[in-house]
Amino acid sequence: MSAPPENGAVPVRARRWALAAAAVLAACVTAAALRSAPVPSSLATAALLLLPVLLPLRGVVLGRRRTFAWATLCVAPYFVYGLTEVVANPALRATAAAILFASLAWFASLVYGLRAAAAHSAPAD
Repeated sequence: MSAPPENGAVPVRARRWALAAAAVLAACVTAAALRSAPVPSSLATAALLLLPVLLPLRGVVLGRRRTFAWATLCVAPYFVYGLTEVVANPALRATAAAILFASLAWFASLVYGLRAAAAHSAPAD
């Protein structure tokens, strides 16, 4: 029998959804970076573009509710990048659309984690 999670901890299912969505987003961003430029500069671009998705991963893995809250702000660069590339770059339109949808999925999974943690830590009446 396992001990109940600490107050404010995000349930395991929500953490899995957030990590899966972050992995899909990272794969889409890497694919877009590697398709858009020559390999040496695209690796640096991919590393730079992956920074916002890598920053909150430790807190998401540990199930920290505060990390889920501020990680929603890390979605904005991907959403803006995906939307801009969908409109402005026909060659990357499919990849940019995947980034756009993956960023929305990551945002939704982070919000789901926040709501699940709030429901999980609410006192029973």
